Amino acid sequence: MVEELLTAGIAAATGVAVYLGAAARVVKQYERGLVFRLGRLRNDIRGPGFTVIVPVVDRLRKVNMQIVTLPVPAQEGITRDNVTVRVDAVVYFKVVDPANAIVAVEDYRFAVSQMAQTSLRSIIGKSDLDDLLSNREMLNQGLELMIDSPAVGWGVQIDRVEIKDVSLPETMKRSMARQAEADRERRARVINADAELQASHKLAEAAGVMAEQPAALQLRLLQTVVAVAAEKNSTLVLPFPVELLRFLERAAPTPAGSQAPPASPTGPGPSAPPSRPPALTEAPAPAPADADPPPPPADFALDGPPPPPEDPDNLRA
Repeated sequence: MVEELLTAGIAAATGVAVYLGAAARVVKQYERGLVFRLGRLRNDIRGPGFTVIVPVVDRLRKVNMQIVTLPVPAQEGITRDNVTVRVDAVVYFKVVDPANAIVAVEDYRFAVSQMAQTSLRSIIGKSDLDDLLSNREMLNQGLELMIDSPAVGWGVQIDRVEIKDVSLPETMKRSMARQAEADRERRARVINADAELQASHKLAEAAGVMAEQPAALQLRLLQTVVAVAAEKNSTLVLPFPVELLRFLERAAPTPAGSQAPPASPTGPGPSAPPSRPPALTEAPAPAPADADPPPPPADFALDGPPPPPEDPDNLRA
């Protein structure tokens, strides 16, 4: 009798252990459990931890609630400005409604992947090449809205969509490189011309100051000599400005009783040839006999009164 009771107890314990082994389930922290009883979804969603179902009658389906990183294969398309490109992207999403994610769609991962590829092709056709290269934030937002609209009914929420890479043909890459090089050369020329204009203004101001103070030109020449000599050059080419010669000519003292020759308006040049010596004075030719005597000089003074005029009759005799 005791043996029979002991055997029955062992059998019952074994049956309970087998039942618990078949009915016990463990749901992880990042998962949620859906119970299907005879193919019908129960309203209660099993949270993380230990749970029990009815063996053979119930079936537990676990749904991952983590954020899923789904790479979108590279899609080739033609942009609005007729450029062929290949664009790949990545989609970040998570399940917010486990019941809809399992019941409303057969495979929510595959559905999100196909919707992302279709939306990416549509975005490529609606955008320009410059937008794909430089204005990706706006394209990412538009792509996210296009994928998120149908995904709401699937119990899936799109967190973020990012365009990873844009592949261009080699000919387009070379054309863009030439364009960028030409633009940089244009900006360099504009900057150089602006610098020349500013330098010309400063040089004009400096020339005005040197014109008012001629000694500044000599000081500037000495500074140039010092700057060139600091390089330890064996040969020094020193320009000698004409204005400095004029300054030295004006500053030179003039000897007393002599008049300085006027300065040439074009600066120092070759000295004038010496004047020829005066020719010898020739003796005046003798006056004819019947010529009247020359009048006395204007400053000739007589001590007495002038003589009376002669009678013309006496002269004829």
